[in-house]
Amino acid sequence: MSDSFTASSGTTAPATSSFFYTPSLTEYVRRKTSTVTIGDVPMGADYPIRVQSMTTIDTMDTAGSIEQSIRMIEAGCEYIRITAPSVKEAQNLENIRNGLRARGYTTPLVADIHFTPNAAELAARIVEKVRINPGNYADRKRFEFIDYTDAAYAAELERIRAKFLPLVRICKEYGTAMRIGTNHGSLSDRILSRYGDTPVGMVESALEFLRICEDEQYFNIVLSMKSSNPQVMVQAYRLLVQRLDEEGLKPYPLHLGVTEAGEAEDGRIKSALGIGTLLEDGIGDTVRVSLTEEPEREAPVAQALIDRYTNRAAQSQPIPAVTDYPINPYQYTRRATQEVANFGGINVPRVIADYSRTPVTTHDDLHPIGHFYLPVPDKWRMNDLGADYIYTGLTPAAFMLPNGLKEVLDYTVWQTAPDPVNTLPMLTANEYLTAKLSQEPLHERLNFVRCTWDDLSDDLLDQLRTEQTVVLVISTDNAHAMAELRRLVVELMNKHISTPVVIWRSYVNASDVELPLFAATDAGGLLIDGLGDGIMLSTDSITDADRKRLNELSFGILQAARTRITKTEYISCPSCGRTLFDLQETTAMIRQRTDHLKGVKIGIMGCIVNGPGEMADADYGYVGIGRDKIALYRGQEVIKKSVPADRAVDELIELIREDSRWIEPELTPAN
Repeated sequence: MSDSFTASSGTTAPATSSFFYTPSLTEYVRRKTSTVTIGDVPMGADYPIRVQSMTTIDTMDTAGSIEQSIRMIEAGCEYIRITAPSVKEAQNLENIRNGLRARGYTTPLVADIHFTPNAAELAARIVEKVRINPGNYADRKRFEFIDYTDAAYAAELERIRAKFLPLVRICKEYGTAMRIGTNHGSLSDRILSRYGDTPVGMVESALEFLRICEDEQYFNIVLSMKSSNPQVMVQAYRLLVQRLDEEGLKPYPLHLGVTEAGEAEDGRIKSALGIGTLLEDGIGDTVRVSLTEEPEREAPVAQALIDRYTNRAAQSQPIPAVTDYPINPYQYTRRATQEVANFGGINVPRVIADYSRTPVTTHDDLHPIGHFYLPVPDKWRMNDLGADYIYTGLTPAAFMLPNGLKEVLDYTVWQTAPDPVNTLPMLTANEYLTAKLSQEPLHERLNFVRCTWDDLSDDLLDQLRTEQTVVLVISTDNAHAMAELRRLVVELMNKHISTPVVIWRSYVNASDVELPLFAATDAGGLLIDGLGDGIMLSTDSITDADRKRLNELSFGILQAARTRITKTEYISCPSCGRTLFDLQETTAMIRQRTDHLKGVKIGIMGCIVNGPGEMADADYGYVGIGRDKIALYRGQEVIKKSVPADRAVDELIELIREDSRWIEPELTPAN
């Protein structure tokens, strides 16, 4: 190991440094795994991190499945997953496979199985890999809590073994790979009864099946721990790695993905926050980005995430190793910080908009960050994505800002500002230490101090230990950015310094595809572990459109990390051959009608397989149960069954209205 660890207390944290989820928290080292043979595209070990996706065409549409698979392959997919919900679809996989081979495509195919062992056993004789869900392969979910005795639980495991062994033996005979893929939302009643709806339960669900495979000396296995909640997903994968080591099981390759991430930028943010956080620590051997879009659009997003780590070790600057890790990586706890103005303590993380490269001369300059001036009543309005602070640097704003927005100036400018009370200083670490030493004036309530790892001197730490007015703005130019920023915060924690921190990331030459992925990884990877009291994003582009996107991206990252909820959240699946309605069109329609319902979570699921489970923490659910038939849920409870699709969105809104959570959409300058 490159680092040694003393993990924080917690029921799932490792007791010693022998078992930890990553070989190093500071040096980029990809986790060493066994090799899994999947056709002629092996996975794991020293092979590249693979890209994959899943078809959305009905599996019985042979020609359509072939054409869509080709589009996916040409977009970069190295594995093609196809649903096989019954024996007839499993049989048709052979026609699809033969059609692809006849066209010259040898990309391995993966059969996706839920509920139907006989379909899995047939598919395993045809395709290169079979994915099974341990939550429903041998169990039918009845949403029952059963207080199992140890003997009763052992009997259940024997029942599972009997159902699962035929598939294991077929896979072993035919050289077929298998993914044991746990879904957070479809844990069996047995697992939920003993372990609860937790990462521990997710891991145990997979290990029950994995132990059977190992007993049979079958090791051609990939594992996954997927959830629509990136926080849960990250914790489960970390815990899985730790448990594999702890139990002496093989280091199996891992398939990374956030289920039901959604569409557009929100889907990319949520996916990157989960997948990117794990890739940062060298975890992951294949990536599937689940977007409510055409599957060929997923591959470039996955590839952009992967490409960032191709030369990460060579590009990175050394970071001092961690010898005492004060964070439990398997359970969320926000870092305890002192309250400074509205930062830290129990305050939600704040958003700072960077205007340091362009002057703020007119009221319209603030439109991109959610603040709108209305001339007729001579008032300001702010939408739900209104930034909290604006950093103007060397050039103060030319007018009085609205009450909901505070201005931050570089220290030398602030010192001569006409209103040093209602503006705030941004100091370098050296400026701050000099000001303290010479007793130069500072703001009495809030001072921002820019800090990199190299700035974290003993003198600065000594000052921060008793300082009550400082918020650190932490940044780095290290390619291994998230790791260095985490190392900085870990140092503060180990020195018992409770100063709040704002995460500042600046991106030069990042493409439109890369920007949300990189920012969600770097900032979101810290927030998901409770590290961060604010966010500021910058790019080398300064148009209003770019500034608006950065502002929305900042709020989107906070929302995906579950640290600040400012808008409606949609948990929508990426569609597959089981989908019973036009998922993309329906998702867009529901979003159009409901995206003003701040804090409401709506699940939109194409079929009952991914329905109640994957939208486990949604407030409302819209689930396909038959051709043009929809079931509407309140939480996990079915409220309306077999609603015609052409009425279902109206019925969903009526359900929200019944709960007094509906508000009429209001036209604002943001619309």
